[in-house]
Amino acid sequence: MLKEFKEFALKGNVMDLAVGVIIGAAFGKIVDSVVNDLFMPVVGRVLGGLDFSNYFFALKTIPPGTAMTLEAVKKAGVPVFAYGNFLTIAINFAILAFIIFMLVRWINKLKRTEAAVPSAAPAEPPEEVKLLREIRDNLKTR
Repeated sequence: MLKEFKEFALKGNVMDLAVGVIIGAAFGKIVDSVVNDLFMPVVGRVLGGLDFSNYFFALKTIPPGTAMTLEAVKKAGVPVFAYGNFLTIAINFAILAFIIFMLVRWINKLKRTEAAVPSAAPAEPPEEVKLLREIRDNLKTR
């Protein structure tokens, strides 16, 4: 069983998948940063200084003296409907999906240009193949 597992784990597809997952996780963090640190502040500024992360509905009365931020309200134990957080994640997804679309589109374009480029002339066959073909052709003429 250990031998089978080793063969499975070291196959090219499994290793490619592992690398893809790791790169994808790192890429997801980059996109999170782009959305949270670059995109959402600009959108908030354009819409009048709004911070989407603090958009929520309290589902219970907020204790007096609690700051009206999502973090403070959650810390006070109040259940919240955090639609601003959802909006941020939805925008994050849309940006990530667009970037992946552009990446796949670019890769497909490269594949099409590779297919359009004629390949070099086929390599000269080995001497054994030439001799076998000659023998075949001689046998056909008899």
